[in-house]
Amino acid sequence: MPAVVLVGAQWGDEGKGKATDLLGGEVDYVVRYQGGNNAGHTVVIGDQKYALHLLPTGVLSPDVVPVIGNGVVIDPGVLLSEIDGLKERGITCERLLISASAHLIMPHHKALDKVTERYLGKARIGTTGRGIGPAYGDKIARMGVRVQDLLDPGILGKKIEVALGEKNQVLTKVYNRRGIDPAQVLEEYLGYAERLTPHIADTSLVLSQALDQGKVVLLEGGQGTLLDIDHGTYPFVTSSSPTSGGACVGAGVPPNRLTRVIGILKAYTTRVGSGPFPTELTDDMGEWLRQTGGEYGVTTGRDRRCGWFDAIIARYATRVNGLTDFFLTKLDVLSGLERIPVCVAYDVDGTRHEEIPMTQTDFHHARPIYEELPGWDEDITEAKSFDDLPKNAQDYVRALEEMSGAPISAIGVGPGRDQTLTIRPLI
Repeated sequence: MPAVVLVGAQWGDEGKGKATDLLGGEVDYVVRYQGGNNAGHTVVIGDQKYALHLLPTGVLSPDVVPVIGNGVVIDPGVLLSEIDGLKERGITCERLLISASAHLIMPHHKALDKVTERYLGKARIGTTGRGIGPAYGDKIARMGVRVQDLLDPGILGKKIEVALGEKNQVLTKVYNRRGIDPAQVLEEYLGYAERLTPHIADTSLVLSQALDQGKVVLLEGGQGTLLDIDHGTYPFVTSSSPTSGGACVGAGVPPNRLTRVIGILKAYTTRVGSGPFPTELTDDMGEWLRQTGGEYGVTTGRDRRCGWFDAIIARYATRVNGLTDFFLTKLDVLSGLERIPVCVAYDVDGTRHEEIPMTQTDFHHARPIYEELPGWDEDITEAKSFDDLPKNAQDYVRALEEMSGAPISAIGVGPGRDQTLTIRPLI
């Protein structure tokens, strides 16, 4: 049975939560495979809006087992707060499984994230300051604290002491900040252990057995393809791999178990934080897209930078992820425009590029080459099928599909759970 991957096909914030929630009734497990509480998904069910940061979107479906995979970095305080918030709204997280091999965000990670970002000044990356980058850095440096360490107070205490032996030197002597008390951190994290222990599992084994039993597993990432640590607009990227390859590593599911890779694609383009953005609009039209689309970060509340659809990025996402389908979101936001520009190529110092330039320098110098498509005036939020869309909206979708290199199988025409047009089944 299938393991299906959902990936962001732009710079994140494409609407992955809506797509995951739509498929919730058809899957048995939903797995978050990378990132931390620097990302968020918004799901609208009826008149209720849910903002999720660490928990997989499947937690909102009563029959789904939500899983936090080994590729995620977890702030246990944030996770427990999120669990408690859902409980207050009548949603249980009893079925939640957390990989024993996932890494924990520690107090020194958050302290270092904030102080180093301030120190960089104008060269800052635009992180959320939540400790995600430093936590992944310690993971790679083999100095990380893992979820399974919560089960062994002796090991946990030793790891905290070793880590702070170095990190306190940096905080106090380099940044002139107060050091962190290892004993206080140990006490805090042992408190988290009491509540998290029932959820800790060998999630790679659980998922393998589920697939063997014919269960459907949905793997969801945070952020997007262009924020991938290897394949994104480095250094203005996240510290993990949101691409489909990262799904296999971050969930412990081998590539030969994947059957579909679905890219979530906004009908225009947004990004949060610093870095190149060829189609960015800094004028009144950019502000119109922001206001009309409600483009503010789920986790940070930061304004999203807005621009026209970029076909080069979409093709790139198709290539590096092996996309089999696209889920196009927020088509309704474009209603009322007479003409809609679409970026079909870049101009880099007089040379036309139809793929992303190889170097960071060239990508920073890229200028969009647009083609304009006819817009539509009709309100499409009540559409129930593709045929209900105005002809120009249909033509816009088909043009984006041809430019992007994979079929558009579903279209979001509003924020609600029921405001999705399915052209072909995604599972």
